[in-house]
Amino acid sequence: MATPAATKRLTREYATISKSPPPYIIAHPSERNILEWHYILTGPPDTPYDGGQYWGTLMFPPDYPFAPPAIRMHTPSGRFQPSTRLCLSISDFHPKSFNPAWEVSTILTGLLSFMTSEEMTTGSVRASDAERKLFAQRTRWWNSTGGGSKAQNNGSRGAGAIKAGDGGTKFRAEWPELDEENQKWMKEKRINLQTGLPLASSSQPHCSPDMAGLRKRANGSATTVGAVVQQGQVAREASQSWLGRNKWRMVIGALMSYIIVARVLGDGALTAAA
Repeated sequence: MATPAATKRLTREYATISKSPPPYIIAHPSERNILEWHYILTGPPDTPYDGGQYWGTLMFPPDYPFAPPAIRMHTPSGRFQPSTRLCLSISDFHPKSFNPAWEVSTILTGLLSFMTSEEMTTGSVRASDAERKLFAQRTRWWNSTGGGSKAQNNGSRGAGAIKAGDGGTKFRAEWPELDEENQKWMKEKRINLQTGLPLASSSQPHCSPDMAGLRKRANGSATTVGAVVQQGQVAREASQSWLGRNKWRMVIGALMSYIIVARVLGDGALTAAA
């Protein structure tokens, strides 16, 4: 339970950050526990996180501001392990280095600065810019679906940790307006709720261009074969027509040839006998 001093301080800081939020940062305390804060970092331009929606929690100790909060980022980013406590000079890993003058806005500004650097620490991971850009594209989907419908144990423990696969229940409870925007965005972009990636367009052809080319060539072959068959049929008909017109001439010619040959042979035989 928060001390009166912590409650007073966090109430004042909430009013300040609501009135004048730092660039790319929004945050609020949970309605049930003023020591549990939820934040959203929007990925700054010219970074691999551009446009990403990164949700996390700050868990303040009861004696804040004399001790720092535990800092977690739940949304996969390619920069931090989801829901894992981060070792930063502004986190509970280094209570002696925390300055009581620092506020929630100071802490989150420092977190955003560290996120966009390449410095490594406990809870951070390495990834390529391409991988981080892909994570950024899927952040809204992950937040509003919990990364899908199947519950997973991501190994993170402690107050403020979020189990992936909760269907977005926790995010929806803390960020109802953002969740509504995310749902509309996923519908407009035709996002697959199981993968977080756009669905294939129904206007795409059912076969590949290569298959379409094969189909075209097959049709062309059929046309060629048909032409050859047709030409052969015309040739046969032409041949049959000529035979029909000249068959009697051929018969008479054959008979005349036979008679001539017979006469020649007969005259030869008579000459030999004389």
